[in-house]
Amino acid sequence: MLDILAAASADIIRFEDLGLSPHIDLGFFQLKYYSLAYLIGLLFAYWHLSRMITYPGAPMGQVHVDDLFFYCTLGVILGGRLGYATFYDPSLWTTFEEDAFVSWRVLRLWDGGMSFHGGLLGVGLAVAWVAWRGKLPLIRVCDYISVNVGVGMLLGRLANFVNGELWGREAGPDAPIRMIFPSDPAGLARHPSQLYQAFGEGLVVLVVMLSLFWFTRARFRTGLLFGTFAVLMGAARITNEFFRQPDVQLTEFAERTGFSMGQWLSMPLVLLGIGMIVWSLTRPPLGSGKTAAKAGANSGEASEAGAA
Repeated sequence: MLDILAAASADIIRFEDLGLSPHIDLGFFQLKYYSLAYLIGLLFAYWHLSRMITYPGAPMGQVHVDDLFFYCTLGVILGGRLGYATFYDPSLWTTFEEDAFVSWRVLRLWDGGMSFHGGLLGVGLAVAWVAWRGKLPLIRVCDYISVNVGVGMLLGRLANFVNGELWGREAGPDAPIRMIFPSDPAGLARHPSQLYQAFGEGLVVLVVMLSLFWFTRARFRTGLLFGTFAVLMGAARITNEFFRQPDVQLTEFAERTGFSMGQWLSMPLVLLGIGMIVWSLTRPPLGSGKTAAKAGANSGEASEAGAA
């Protein structure tokens, strides 16, 4: 597929010529790439977070990681779906499918429609619940969670591309890649914005966050990792939305306001991230001065909980 894209940089690519299938046929079962992206993203986050907490500065123990895996999975799925219904397609709340086992459309997740911002809010509530119940420092837990989001975003956007959905705006002749998607009724040459998002919201975020955690002392500055994540993710989404075609029901909203719904929802995320970074850099890092005793106490409590 990459060879085809590279060779056709000056030509219009027809999506069907790539020979991609939205699922893996196992004979008795069809595994959709979108579901696989969620699964791999969650499993990576669980494995990597379990490894992260074995190093100095961890604000939690393994028992908390186990709880986070369960509640964050619920948060991603429920938050993503309810967020999509609230922000992008409110009609899901009031429409029903006749003669269906599950008729209320807001509950029909297999029909498609998930929101990143809703999923982020769902994960935030899940993290807050686990932190409150385990008496953990909330922002420190958010720091550790944010390092692991990039993989899920990268795979999710690649799955969107394989599905031929969420394509971009019409691309001019100077665009590096122009593609015609079969699901586009207008048949226009468009930006493959799913790939742009996979790069900006996935790969870039993943590389930067992993590098900060493993090769710097950023994890000892409360809020720095989470703030960096919020700025990177929000800025990438705002930028990529200039190339992504707004949902049909929100096209008029984007034209009227000048920005898409995704951009409006991402602006507060960037502001929150900037504020968090500034706040973090004005505080002494963990392990220095007055924070040393407190950090040691938190680490000890997490270790005891993990061994319980």
